This record gives sequence, C-alpha cells and structure tokens, in this order.
Amino acid sequence: MSIDDKFKSLHHEVADRLREQIFSGTLVAGDFLDESKLCQALSISRTPLREALKVLTAEGLLRHEPRRGCFVNQVTEQDLDEIFPVLALLEGRCAYEATNRATDADLSTLEGMHQQLQKLANTEQLNEYYELNFQIHEAFIVLAANRWLTQMIGDLRKLLKLSRQQQLRLPGRLNDSLKEHQQIFNAMKNRNPEAAEKTMRHHIESQREALKQLKNSALNSSIHLFERNGRSI
Repeated sequence: MSIDDKFKSLHHEVADRLREQIFSGTLVAGDFLDESKLCQALSISRTPLREALKVLTAEGLLRHEPRRGCFVNQVTEQDLDEIFPVLALLEGRCAYEATNRATDADLSTLEGMHQQLQKLANTEQLNEYYELNFQIHEAFIVLAANRWLTQMIGDLRKLLKLSRQQQLRLPGRLNDSLKEHQQIFNAMKNRNPEAAEKTMRHHIESQREALKQLKNSALNSSIHLFERNGRSI
C-alpha cells in the first residue's frame, strides 16, 4: 500500500469513527469538534482529521463555521419537510426498479422477511422492527442495482439519523407501517412496478406525517403540563 493509500484509508477510518459517535449520540447536535482533543484522542495528526471533517461536512453531518471550526449539524423541521419528499421519490423509483429485477428467489426471501416483520409488529418489538424494516429497504436498494439511487438514498438517510425521531412510537403507526410494507410487497409479487413505486412513496411520506403528529402531540402535552402547573401555583 502506498503512502497516499494509507492516508486515504486513515482519514476514512477517522470519518467512520466520528460518524458512529454522531449516530450513537456521543456527539450531539451543536457539539463543537475540538481538533486538538480529537487528534490526541485518536492518536492522529491534524491532516487526516481535517480531511475526515471535510467528508462529514459534505455529508451534512457537520457544519463548518469560518474562524470557529466544525459543529455537529442539526436537522430542523424545515429540513425534514424538504428531505422526505425527495427520499420518497428516490425510494419509490428504487421499488420500481427492484420490482422489474426481482427473481422468484428474491421474492421468496422477501416473503420470509415480511413474515418476520409481521411477528415483530404483533409483539410490538419496535427496535427489532426498525432493524428488519431497514434491512428490507436495503434489500430493495440492492435489487434495484442503481448506484446513483444507492448513493443518494444513503446520503439522505445519514441526515435523517440526526433527527433521532422514531415515527413508529405514534399510536397506530406500527400497524400502518406494516400494512404499507405489505402493499409494496404485494405490488412486487404482482410484477407491478408502477404500484410498487406509488405505495413506496406513500410509505415514506407517511413517515414524515407521523413525525409531525408526534411532535405536535409532545408540544400539546408540554403546554397542558405548563397550564396545569400554572393553575396549581
């Protein structure tokens, strides 16, 4: 491996470690990334660190402020309103192409995944449902075999991870999500790419609507708590 290759590998490794800390919540929105402390903690020089920071800034996970440095980015409600329609278009197209390419063996595998998804929904195992739900979406992406869709969907998903909001916690959303997934899969089994695309777009758009309802519910609960406490004073 050449020196250049080692350098590229190092800064990608650093980017991966910082990305993991952001997604895990070790680094949260607004946190300042102190280069000196990071270099010491990671046992690296400033050059690969700065290259890693550029990568994460390009992904939207960090924001760079002139003369101040890098901070963990925050996804706003406006960001979510803008991201979800784009993601719906991309994942809809992904479902379209996956339907055209899926073999009988692929559909058999997806059948088993959806049966397991049903079991997880029945027992309300949200974390496990999220994980399998993600795997199913990934399977669609693999079947679509479109590297541009893969790249763009991956970039947008990274940004959505910053919001750390779980739309399945909205009452009734888990069952709705399961029904939507079954509709997508039925369209695939029927070899109907147009229907698969339409139902996938609805599935993604419904996630955004659920997040809005969750936020409004939390806001209303806070207002009621404030009013109740105010009256008791």
